[in-house]
Amino acid sequence: MAPSNQERAAREARTRLREYQARQQAHTERIRRRTRDNVIAAVVVVVLIAGVTAAQLFYFSGGPGAPAASSAPTSTPAATDAPDDAAEGQNTGDVPASSIAEGRDWTGTMTINDVPLGITLDGAAAPQAVSAFISQAQSGFFTGTSCHRLTTSGIFVLQCGDPTGTGTGGPGYEYGPVENAPADDVYPAGTLAMARQGGNGYSMGSQFFIVYDDSTIPSDAAGGYTVLGQITSGLDQLDSSVIAAGAVDGAPDGKPAAAAVITDVTVQ
Repeated sequence: MAPSNQERAAREARTRLREYQARQQAHTERIRRRTRDNVIAAVVVVVLIAGVTAAQLFYFSGGPGAPAASSAPTSTPAATDAPDDAAEGQNTGDVPASSIAEGRDWTGTMTINDVPLGITLDGAAAPQAVSAFISQAQSGFFTGTSCHRLTTSGIFVLQCGDPTGTGTGGPGYEYGPVENAPADDVYPAGTLAMARQGGNGYSMGSQFFIVYDDSTIPSDAAGGYTVLGQITSGLDQLDSSVIAAGAVDGAPDGKPAAAAVITDVTVQ
């Protein structure tokens, strides 16, 4: 027997209800997915922004120093945690006497990759740092050590003086305070300065940096960076043999792509 008009209408109503419910469920699911995707996108953006911000803060507030070592520059080169007494503003270890600098100018030659760099050291303006550098140079401490860090963006420095070639080594002592730092944070090309830990003026050791192009390196809680003296000649040759090659993998801050080894440092 054929269904009555009333039965057909009921079936059609049930069909329309199921279709409506299906559409509502699909709509609800789309909204749920859209909300979830928006939340994920927002989280990704926040993480990316935080990462970029952290990287900028690290790069531009560290100055030359060493990420896990003592005595390095950061934008900046970074360093290992200093002993507690160094953090409190005291020298640690057998630091050379500041009188070695004799309060006078010193001249000499630093040879990197057979490129002789003429240097002058200001023993009057930076007696402790110059005394330590002279002691290290005269003992042959720098001979055979490699320059482990080259920065090509933000600041322009070649960092050397670590006997391990990793940015974490030093002479076995740390000293301060910061001496002869520029009041305007500007380090002209040719500046020879000491690297250190960020915020610690008593974390200098043997690591130093050569500024090969004018650089502004922000001061931190410890001040600026001790300027030892100047490179008076040979910087252009160093530029063509080491600086021009950049850092490994084209990074703006890293190990020099062209090995840079100190073969000798003499002062008088």
